[in-house]
Amino acid sequence: MTFDEVMSALKQMGTAQNVKVYLRHGAGPELFGVSFANLATLTKKIKVDHALAEQLWQTGNTDAQTLALMIADPKLLTASQADAWLREITYHMLTFYLAKLVADSPLAFDKLRKWTKQKKEHPRECGYQVLSSLLKDRGDEVSDEDCRAFLKTIEAEIHSSPNRARYAMNGAVIAIGVYKDALRDEAIAAAKRIGKVEVDHGETNCTTPDAAPYILKAVSHSKGRRVRC
Repeated sequence: MTFDEVMSALKQMGTAQNVKVYLRHGAGPELFGVSFANLATLTKKIKVDHALAEQLWQTGNTDAQTLALMIADPKLLTASQADAWLREITYHMLTFYLAKLVADSPLAFDKLRKWTKQKKEHPRECGYQVLSSLLKDRGDEVSDEDCRAFLKTIEAEIHSSPNRARYAMNGAVIAIGVYKDALRDEAIAAAKRIGKVEVDHGETNCTTPDAAPYILKAVSHSKGRRVRC
């Protein structure tokens, strides 16, 4: 599909109701309100097209940028491009998709180390989402030693971290507990010491899961998943 065809399709797929919902979640102000189901349909049709992804990102339209992150080629993503896209993000769902893209790329571990050390909200949020993605999809490549270090850092810093970063850090504790069998008890113990994690989700029905019981529930169902809202 060409850039013009994609933008036309996005405009047609958007709904006023979705615009209202996404704005409450922090999106916009430029957006059509395209459902994630329709974005997934477009992704299947386009597959991977990094040049198109770059064009879509430049629009500043939230729906187009989300699709851009879904069709970008992780093999062609450069370090400077990943950093530039992250700097432009103001909507937490975009950090989720950027983290997934980076986690699938050769940049994953470098960005993981750098972004989790950042103090600003979206870089730290994205860094810990990269960790969760890696644990889910490439868990064997993340050492137990590194996970223990992350648990220690999260325990020490989560309550003083910015809002959405706290959510991602809590999600990382869950991911360690779910995907690292040998560290499950340590993750649960850390979660209990951390206690309740307060996150402002704005005018939405989203909630922050209690990590310890969530880990146990996910494992018992044998289908651990990253939480996103």
